[in-house]
Amino acid sequence: MRTDPAAAGLTQSMLAIVRRELLLSLRRIGDLTTPLVFFAIICTLFPLALGPSRELLALIGPGIVWVAALLAQLLTASSIFRQDFEDGSLELYILAGHPLAALVVAKVLAYWLITGLPLTLVSPLLAVGYQLSGEAVWVLMVSLALGTLVLSLLGALGAALTLASRQGNALLSLLVVPLSLPVLIVGARAVALAATGGVAAAALKLLAAGALLGIVLAPLAIAPALRIAVD
Repeated sequence: MRTDPAAAGLTQSMLAIVRRELLLSLRRIGDLTTPLVFFAIICTLFPLALGPSRELLALIGPGIVWVAALLAQLLTASSIFRQDFEDGSLELYILAGHPLAALVVAKVLAYWLITGLPLTLVSPLLAVGYQLSGEAVWVLMVSLALGTLVLSLLGALGAALTLASRQGNALLSLLVVPLSLPVLIVGARAVALAATGGVAAAALKLLAAGALLGIVLAPLAIAPALRIAVD
């Protein structure tokens, strides 16, 4: 069976982008630690301030964790394409001969691995402070894994639309936060249902559907926005 050279070249290019972004993040350690530290601080302070009431913590804990995850990703969302825009790499992506939308998928995946995945992995440790059950912690991890991917796609869209603007950070927040509210509500609802003995499967399926839809549609909107910013 013969392999399509174009498809093989695109796959290699996408893997190279992911590898490059991960290596650069190790050199810029702040890209890894800033969202994670911010997320941990927000999630830790609320249980200390609210006291040991199990019922109260289980009630508001899911919402706090999800708001903290959204804000943590917003801290670095504006940098998704910033360095590529400044050093000329973005122009090379456009001229590479591969679909720009596919290369955008690789960039967003790398961003999620740098920001969203660490938040997901550390969430069980922070969930202890909210006295969540084992089932709720599992749902929290799954919902964050799916939800942070959607938030990464929305952040990339906002970053592309504001790339050439001097007020990019402020505009990005105004664009991304309203679009993120459905993800925030569904994700927090899934954890709250699991914490109270309910069934969170429907909410998780909705997040999964949103992630799949975002992977398909968001790059198609991001690609022309990047071309406009470069032009």
